[in-house]
Amino acid sequence: MAPHAQVSTGSSNGPTQANGHDQANAKAATFVVRSPNVSYTDDEIKSKYTYRTTSVETDVDGNHVATPKEVLYDFKVDRKVPKLGMMLVGWGGNNGTTVTAGILANRRRLVWDTKEGPREANYYGSVVMGSTMKLGTDAKTSKEVNIPFHNVLPMVHPDHLVIGGWDISSMNLAKAMDRAQVLEPTLKAQVRKEMAEMVPLPSIYYPDFIAANQEDRADNLLEGSRASTAHVEKLRQDIRDFKAGNDLDKVIVMWTANTERYADIVPGVNDTADNLLASIDRGHDEVSPSTVFAVACILEKTPFINGSPQNTFVPGALELAERHDSFIGGDDFKSGQTKMKSALVDFLINAGIKLTSIASYNHLGNNDGKNLSSQKQFRSKEISKSNVVDDMVEANTVLYKKGEHPDHCVVIKYMPAVADNKRALDEYYAEIFLGGHQTISLFNICEDSLLASPLIIDLVILAEMMTRIQWKSSGAEGGYKNFHSVLSVLSYMLKAPMTPPGTPVVNSLAKQRAALTNIFRACVGLEPESDMTLEHKLF
Repeated sequence: MAPHAQVSTGSSNGPTQANGHDQANAKAATFVVRSPNVSYTDDEIKSKYTYRTTSVETDVDGNHVATPKEVLYDFKVDRKVPKLGMMLVGWGGNNGTTVTAGILANRRRLVWDTKEGPREANYYGSVVMGSTMKLGTDAKTSKEVNIPFHNVLPMVHPDHLVIGGWDISSMNLAKAMDRAQVLEPTLKAQVRKEMAEMVPLPSIYYPDFIAANQEDRADNLLEGSRASTAHVEKLRQDIRDFKAGNDLDKVIVMWTANTERYADIVPGVNDTADNLLASIDRGHDEVSPSTVFAVACILEKTPFINGSPQNTFVPGALELAERHDSFIGGDDFKSGQTKMKSALVDFLINAGIKLTSIASYNHLGNNDGKNLSSQKQFRSKEISKSNVVDDMVEANTVLYKKGEHPDHCVVIKYMPAVADNKRALDEYYAEIFLGGHQTISLFNICEDSLLASPLIIDLVILAEMMTRIQWKSSGAEGGYKNFHSVLSVLSYMLKAPMTPPGTPVVNSLAKQRAALTNIFRACVGLEPESDMTLEHKLF
């Protein structure tokens, strides 16, 4: 095999759903919406959907007037499931090797021995592949009918993904898998031959943006240590070559490489699209590798998702994405401790309990932890972890006065001995009735890459799905249009979710899941999920 070759792990054939060994012969259950507002053709699903909101006017005394609003939208979904490629930046890292081995294991329905007994491949941890959605109530029994989330719309199956990518390390994925220390030896033995044939493409390396302790890995590099138009064009060519070489319809690119330091936002450098492109061309030292990847993908009309906490999408990159109508999403995988925090803080504040402090401590021994032992890179992670409670606090003006906020401390330490098994300790301190206090302490062992890998799969599949959904206001002039370039619908999987400029950031896990579910329901003309169960109460 030629050096730096990328190897397809996809196929044109495979199961329609993934449920362990049963998936090999399983057939996905289907549903049809019987409604005058929904129509089906071989190519499209079209629906008319009434979006109901409430508009509120507030006078100078703080009194509110609420007015229900209705807007009728037309949705159109392309039913053709494409042959999809997933290119990972940092393919040879813990996440890249784990998700690749996991897809291989699922495609081949592998079973392997562990000290706790046999284990079989699955997609647990994936919203798309492992969760369900309430469809409605059974017409005869009135019991809830739930369907797998991946059956709501015609989605790509992860078994069929074609995988490639870049890495600053030239190590093949079999050796990189060993270096990661994530998977069981008995599983690694079954995928080793295929993994050994996979070698990442050379990547870009700007030493100022990642920790100096990563230098010993950097032996697979494109020439040049600063941003350049040549780097952008080479990455674009890599995407085109990967797409053509594997006969793909689409490619999604995901950053799962090292956390970078924050880039300074400098007027005239990265504040507008034109300034950013000019700064790349002249090799300005405040343009990060992840931003160069983002620009290459935007210009190539290839969706790009940032799975690390740095500010990849500087204002110039956002403007460029909007200009080219190209999809982007980020930032930072929300896998273990932060997902727990999003759920618990939402519960406490909605229960009327005043959270006054959060102390989060982590220690981990993988390469992410090694990179984060550098203060500049840690600062990026600290920001993404610290902002996840903001919207929930601001929503409760009974508990919190304007500007009031819980104390929030985040600590991350590098401890090589624990490898990928991150230890997360959290203390939540809250004020309760009549000046009392409640303290909740959590100890969470997060097998980091085994939690992050299903998120990578979800982000890729959902991003692709969004490229096939269009909508418009009913009766409005003009045709269907895409969603905004910033895919806020991906927020459930991301610590610091991006939203279109001027729109609120939502960190509440329940709201993020509801937004994702209800947008997909709207595509088939179904109302938002309701738990009122009035049909059981009005007897």
